[in-house]
Amino acid sequence: MQPLWLCWALWVLPLAGPGAALTEERILDSLLQQLHLSEVPIVDKATVEGLVIPAHVRAQYVALLQRGHGARSRGKRFSQNFREVVGRFLTSEASSHLLVFDMEQRLPPRSELVQAVLRLFQEPVPRAALRRHERLFPRSDRARVTVQWLHVRDDGSNRTALIDSRLVTIHESGWKALDVTEAVNFWQQLRSPRQPLLLQVLVQREHLGPLASSAHRLVRFAPQGPSSGWQGEPQLELHTLDLRDYGAQGNCDPKAPVTEGTRCCRQEMYIDLQGMKWAENWVLEPPGFLAYECVGTCQQPPESLTFKWPFLGPRQCIASEATSLPMIVSIQEGGQLQPQVVSLPNMRVQTCSCAWDGVLVPRKLEP
Repeated sequence: MQPLWLCWALWVLPLAGPGAALTEERILDSLLQQLHLSEVPIVDKATVEGLVIPAHVRAQYVALLQRGHGARSRGKRFSQNFREVVGRFLTSEASSHLLVFDMEQRLPPRSELVQAVLRLFQEPVPRAALRRHERLFPRSDRARVTVQWLHVRDDGSNRTALIDSRLVTIHESGWKALDVTEAVNFWQQLRSPRQPLLLQVLVQREHLGPLASSAHRLVRFAPQGPSSGWQGEPQLELHTLDLRDYGAQGNCDPKAPVTEGTRCCRQEMYIDLQGMKWAENWVLEPPGFLAYECVGTCQQPPESLTFKWPFLGPRQCIASEATSLPMIVSIQEGGQLQPQVVSLPNMRVQTCSCAWDGVLVPRKLEP
């Protein structure tokens, strides 16, 4: 079985978008990309001075400005605690198990999930059944265990999402750990009151085909059969960090200088577009904007936690929420200069947070 930290590492991607530092080059690259241009256009100053911005273009620009106050692009904030939730087998068949966990009030306030681990107890295979399988399939002793998140919609229909999948051997028994962090993230995105967390565990053949091994029939998770007891109930471990200690403080104190000991905060930063040579005669609105930046340091978790996930870098102060920046630019169309509205994503920082370097922006739950 693959180490749990390796499966978690495969789930981690670099933080992009809101977490990137805002520079003049980034603004220019974003503008060129939105307009599908390879280089900055040359615009005559005299032509621009006589250009009138139509009312409908101005209205579109203002609407995007207002919308930007409510529409935010979320990054990842990391909130350190450990708590265990005991679940139960709602239904259990030979190769399919439906697990249910009551999650309400299980995640502490002002904290955010770091990792969720599902632990299932694999029962030992009887010796007679094991010998019989070895005679029929001497070279195959593994089965695939897959975990899916299950959500029952309001209309009664179901949807599932693949969460984790790995191989187990019939020669082993004991507790097996699977990473279900994404399933808990999905559950958190549901509207309140939320239904319990439902996880479907499937035990399948390692390979497909008529001659494939039937090792999956020997993989049993408790409680199944007379030997099962409460010790075999599924367990969900929730690892969180307390944001009161490991999070950001909000906006910086404008009267206090930023030092090495300053806790992560959002500081004002004005971007002067009029002072950028490439923006002359091209960018009509705005002349500049308040972008903000994330400064300061973050408290690092204890060594015991960083040892468990060695692939993550130190916690850094990054932008976890940002809004887009609308612009009015002059574009050549049919030999004439025309004002056009364009929106650049993730230009204005709304929230700063502490996050491990290299951590994932959670996948959004589709309607």
